[in-house]
Amino acid sequence: MAERVSAPRLALTALTAVGAAGAAAAVWGVGIERHLYTLRRHDLALLPAGARPIRILHISDAHMAPWQRRKQRWIASLAELEPHLVINTGDNLGHVEGLHGIRVALAPFAGIPGVYVHGSNDLVAPSPRNPLRYFSGPSQRKRTTTRLDTGALDRFLSDELGWIDLDNSAAMVDAGGVRIRAFGVSDAHRDWDDLDQMHEALAPLPAGDLDIGVTHAPYRRILDDFTAHGADLLIAGHTHGGQVRIPGSRSALVANCDIPLDQARGLSTWTTGAASAPLNVSAGIGHSIYAPVRFGCLPEATLLTLVPRA
Repeated sequence: MAERVSAPRLALTALTAVGAAGAAAAVWGVGIERHLYTLRRHDLALLPAGARPIRILHISDAHMAPWQRRKQRWIASLAELEPHLVINTGDNLGHVEGLHGIRVALAPFAGIPGVYVHGSNDLVAPSPRNPLRYFSGPSQRKRTTTRLDTGALDRFLSDELGWIDLDNSAAMVDAGGVRIRAFGVSDAHRDWDDLDQMHEALAPLPAGDLDIGVTHAPYRRILDDFTAHGADLLIAGHTHGGQVRIPGSRSALVANCDIPLDQARGLSTWTTGAASAPLNVSAGIGHSIYAPVRFGCLPEATLLTLVPRA
């Protein structure tokens, strides 16, 4: 005769199993997955007929701390891809001494054309907070902050690497013989974006082979404006892809902005009225030092290969 198992014993067994699964998930997310750096690749037919393909490397949200040497080595290794253009969508720093790590990570890209915009963690350091509050909605700005040496970061990016600052600005860039008109805004999550100022910088520029809109935070108002003004490609970061996702789900649990959750990571299409453009939102390479976890959301960079239209 089979032994009957009491209800309390069944409950205890179930509770133990749930606890073990939760502990295993925490070990994976904190100790393993956040170090599994991944390169995503996409081909986009955006160039004029007859143009040679070009490679655009999109990096974002490094949130660099000085001790993160594995991350530094991986970012540096991406220079071996020989991109024609690097687009950096901000939040490079994750610590008051993070610039040293960014120098190590990005030094191999010196001489490769690049553009960048700022995220808030290029100007102010992250502060301790309850990681669970991330799931309650877009984060709120802190009244007291620790300033970062943004001037030193910009001197490195602009003077040493030769990259162009697109914060509320625009510029012409040559990438592998393709003339790109690039424009962007500063961190819209902090309301630092100024679209009027960006349009003033954009107006006198000649037409290019390609128009690219760049933003740290992919708020709808920014993406709508870029698309309505003829952007051929939209590039953004900020969301961390949700950072913690249900494995296999196409949607993030949160995005930390107002973008639809199913567009908070990866390549999709953004439509405004009759206009549309490919949108790449990077899940980012790093995380806040106060929330050192990724689950179901690998840290990433993206290589976009642009080819001629049919």
